[in-house]
Amino acid sequence: MHLIATIIVGIIIGAIAGAFTSRDFPVGGWIGNLIAGLVGSWIGQSLFGEWGPKFADIAIFPSIIGAILLVVVTSLIMNNSTKRQY
Repeated sequence: MHLIATIIVGIIIGAIAGAFTSRDFPVGGWIGNLIAGLVGSWIGQSLFGEWGPKFADIAIFPSIIGAILLVVVTSLIMNNSTKRQY
């Protein structure tokens, strides 16, 4: 049950980050949201600590900030590498 809650929270955090930045994570759909949410949670909690409300042992606010950072940096890298190919 805890794994399912973690996956759901990861998807939601990734979707919030994508909506906030108006950018898509390179891997599309719910899998991209899950990756952005879970990896962004790890990044955010590592950089900013575990503060604010938690759900499924994930601190929501630092996780959203980390996911936003991940989506922005990844999309910038992917856009730059796509432009160089032409």
